[in-house]
Amino acid sequence: MYQNRTDAGQQLAGLLVREGVDADVVLGIPRGAMPVAAPVAERLQAPLDIVVVQKIGAPDNPELAVGAAAADGSVYRNDDLIDRLGISEEYVEQERRNEAENAHEKAQTYREEPVELRGKRVIVVDDGVATGATAIACLRQVRDAEASWVALAVPVGSPDSIAELRAEADAVYALETPRGFRAVGQYYRDFGQVTDEEAMQYLQGESP
Repeated sequence: MYQNRTDAGQQLAGLLVREGVDADVVLGIPRGAMPVAAPVAERLQAPLDIVVVQKIGAPDNPELAVGAAAADGSVYRNDDLIDRLGISEEYVEQERRNEAENAHEKAQTYREEPVELRGKRVIVVDDGVATGATAIACLRQVRDAEASWVALAVPVGSPDSIAELRAEADAVYALETPRGFRAVGQYYRDFGQVTDEEAMQYLQGESP
């Protein structure tokens, strides 16, 4: 159980140091991952930036990710889940367009120019992994930017999703992969919303 996202980030940073990981860039997924990514970037002495994707939620359950759209327009689809829920292609495509535009706008709001990732060792940090849709979309976006090495680091995640993500990244670091995983928030005492303003403060090297 983590006290909050900062505590989780400090513990995650400790794991990465023990594993001998070094990175040229640490990317947080705004908004919730920024308090986790900031201690990681500080400990690894790497610049902190963002990688932006937007969840594509199921029609009757927006919190259930059936895919994710990235700021560069790329998309990850969980086709098995889409088929199982009987979701139409029209719905998925419309949501992809909407969320890709939202992701692009959010990225521009946070900073004018993205950091150069080509040839860099990059760690993507999130506050946890449930379905893995968001993380997969982020990793693919970073890979498409021609990073030389791409890793994912999270405090906690679903064992099945973490296993799936190992096929998407050069390395995956997770402090906990509990069998009874139900939701990321159950592993935090304080899992309150992070505002855009707070997330941008982390990006600017400040603590909210």
